[in-house]
Amino acid sequence: MITKLDSSQADFKQRLDTLLAFEASTDDAIESAVGKILADVKARGDAAVLEYTNKFDRLPNGGATSMAALDVSQEELQAALAAIPAAQRAALEIAAQRVRVFHERQKQELNGFTYTEADGTVLGQRVTPLDRVGIYVPGGKAAYPSSVLMNAIPAHVAGVEEIIMVVPTPDGVKNQMVLAAAAIAGVTRVITIGGAQAVAALAYGTESIQAVDKIVGPGNAYVASAKRRVFGVVGIDMIAGPSEILIVADGTTDPDWIAMDLFSQAEHDELAQAILLCPDADYIAKVEASIAKLLPTMPRQEVIKTSLGDRGALIKVRDMDEACAIANSIAAEHLEISAVEPQQWADKIRHAGAMFLGRFSSESLGDYCCGPNHVLPTSRTARFSSPLGVYDFQKRSSIIHVSEAGAQTLGKVAAELAYGEGLQAHARSAELRLK
Repeated sequence: MITKLDSSQADFKQRLDTLLAFEASTDDAIESAVGKILADVKARGDAAVLEYTNKFDRLPNGGATSMAALDVSQEELQAALAAIPAAQRAALEIAAQRVRVFHERQKQELNGFTYTEADGTVLGQRVTPLDRVGIYVPGGKAAYPSSVLMNAIPAHVAGVEEIIMVVPTPDGVKNQMVLAAAAIAGVTRVITIGGAQAVAALAYGTESIQAVDKIVGPGNAYVASAKRRVFGVVGIDMIAGPSEILIVADGTTDPDWIAMDLFSQAEHDELAQAILLCPDADYIAKVEASIAKLLPTMPRQEVIKTSLGDRGALIKVRDMDEACAIANSIAAEHLEISAVEPQQWADKIRHAGAMFLGRFSSESLGDYCCGPNHVLPTSRTARFSSPLGVYDFQKRSSIIHVSEAGAQTLGKVAAELAYGEGLQAHARSAELRLK
């Protein structure tokens, strides 16, 4: 059911590369449809957004007749918060507080700086928040209140003044936990629109929606295509691929725990990837037995089975050092180091979206309530990308205040380099300030 590999095999690297290979194929029909929707919203604004929302979300009673009907008031958000079960509210509030504390700590590390040189020239960097951001939240069957917290709270902590959340409501059904999470996270405005038309409205603006500076949050293939197309008009967080978990285990953790941790990502969808690296062949066999034992108990067993069968693997490695080297090559979204002394192996890791150290650090805790962000780089992009954070909702401006004395020194240097590049106006601009 699940691929088994051994790093000592001659064709190991080739087989691993094949297993890891994933390219987000672009469907021509989707790309064409998204292109038309973006152009239509850009041209017709609210009218186009309203038309697509009524059509794709199958809104009842003839659909919404105005954009105002698609807004969710702050009173409705608070009502949703009051209406959800007490246990759900408590869980949301605890998770939100932990996410907020972590990102407030993160913000402290992102302050600007200035320094003054001997001649009085002041140089530095100023950090300021974005003015307005859009948060896309999936609706319908895929409703994730945790994504509201993870996207909105760091924006709020960063100082973003206006956070606009868009969420589709198929058949007019609003998810109360999603609305409650928006209330807790401090979302400024909630609009019940989704799909490429929501991305277009946020990027270009309409009569009733002001254009944002950045769009973050997950969505389906249409949303991903739209975000890719509007990048440059606005910023985006990332184009996320299927979810991934990589577990580096020394063979001391209960194999049932490891099997369930693999399931926790495999249940997302059939393209999700779950891989175990371990130097103990007997332990790998125990994990395989646990998979067979526990799979029938899972409500999403068919999704898990397909995911593990198509993209999962149990890999025997020579030792934990080799496991860490392979982990760096894979650069997984979620990396669990399930070992007696996890820190010594974590010190060898350079590429991972998030690291979960020790047998009690299940990836699922990070998804919901540990505090660090669960929006992470996928498809090996952890080699050069980072988790979503406060810094994604900030920008940096350089500060350059040159003194008269500084202009005498720097002007000569700049003029010399400008003449060398053939940019005479640059050179003369610097020289005019020389005594």
